[in-house]
Amino acid sequence: MSLRFARWTGCACTLLILAGCSSTVRVDPPTPEGTAAAACRALGERLPRKLDGVTRVETTPASPYVAVWGEAGIALRCGVERPATMTATEQVPEIDGVAWFSDPARPLLFTSIGRAAYVEVTISRQHTPEDVLVDLAAPIKAALP
Repeated sequence: MSLRFARWTGCACTLLILAGCSSTVRVDPPTPEGTAAAACRALGERLPRKLDGVTRVETTPASPYVAVWGEAGIALRCGVERPATMTATEQVPEIDGVAWFSDPARPLLFTSIGRAAYVEVTISRQHTPEDVLVDLAAPIKAALP
């Protein structure tokens, strides 16, 4: 098992465990630099307060690169690494002008590609991924050229 997969799995488990315990959700923030960091901060300012019927909650540690709605029902991390399993010739769907890579091994994880930074969105089964990704398209397009 790769270190990256183990770390992601740990983050996902932490999100699920903490969802029932607290109103503050723990998410390990990425550490983008330069243009990606600036774009991710701009995205954080444009994200909706409510997404797919759930309200945005606080995260720990506080980070401009992380947003969570519904106590881990939907989690966004901006400035993550390029998906390791994505190939150069990968066919990805586009939703409202944003291309989303979905690794078949992790069906709840979507990564926007082809922009100033990669944005990773984890969507629990209680939400419809297409609805969430449509609602995130406008802020992503505005903040991440």
